[in-house]
Amino acid sequence: MLQMEAIDHDSQTLLSVATPAAFEIGSLPTTVITADPSGNDLTAPPKPVIIISPTVAGTYPVVLFFHGFYLHNYFYSNLLNHVASHGYILIAPQLCKLMPPGGQVEVDDAGSVINWTSENLKAHLPRSVNAHGEYTALVGHSRGGKTAFAVALGHAATLDPSFKFSALIGIDPVAGANKCMRTDPHILTYKPDSFELDIPVAVVGTGLGPKRKNVMPPCAPADLNHEEFYKECKATKSHFVAADFGHMDMLDDDLPGFVGFMAGCMCKNGKGKKKEMRKFVGGIVVAFLKYSLWGEKSEIRRVVKDPLVSPVRLDPTPEWEEASG
Repeated sequence: MLQMEAIDHDSQTLLSVATPAAFEIGSLPTTVITADPSGNDLTAPPKPVIIISPTVAGTYPVVLFFHGFYLHNYFYSNLLNHVASHGYILIAPQLCKLMPPGGQVEVDDAGSVINWTSENLKAHLPRSVNAHGEYTALVGHSRGGKTAFAVALGHAATLDPSFKFSALIGIDPVAGANKCMRTDPHILTYKPDSFELDIPVAVVGTGLGPKRKNVMPPCAPADLNHEEFYKECKATKSHFVAADFGHMDMLDDDLPGFVGFMAGCMCKNGKGKKKEMRKFVGGIVVAFLKYSLWGEKSEIRRVVKDPLVSPVRLDPTPEWEEASG
């Protein structure tokens, strides 16, 4: 037993040298807080939200996370905790109930939640934990990734126009079922570098997202997925594709209820463990936030230069284009 423990320790040491810290759970303990709309509470959010926050006293950037089509925000609890444990306050609103509203309604609801974070988030955070007023990032998966882009591009009519964002990350973003059935607002232009964004953008894609599962249509169809979103971004931008994983593989394991069942069977899934996909996605989010907010470039550049440090196989080669100056 002692010999086995020594071997495991050596393996962990080697792994820690080879793997950027962003891919591992951070050092900060976290807590999960739920807040729902209430007529009796003036600090209540306009939509139900999950808040995952560090419990250690400090001031942390806020990361808005928007869930995918027909999904629950708590389906991402492991991924959100991964990011929060590195020193971020994650806000994940539930933008729909049984069925998603129109795309523009969803974007406007997202804008209302963002306004709420600047006005009343403090009342729901642990004691001695504060939100960093200068740093707010937008992250979203699937349809929520498109929502994050739409908000950043100024399509949320409800959003306070003075609100500024520091980073944008799309996780397998999807803009509709096909070119004839795109969700509102129609933000894709099919012209390279056309997004008028002045913040760093990372786009994470999946190799299996554009593929069918039996008779089901692709969950991240060509011309509406991560490839097109990345093409339309201007520098600074980066692109990472998990070649052997699918559109839903960053969700928690064993999702409950009918919606959880559908989430597990609608899209083509990879054969690898979802835990590895969550480590990858969480790590890219953390490493990119370190770069965008704090100017710490080492981890995200390392993944670009040496894709083998990623927990999952990356193909094509990661792309990174930094704006001059």
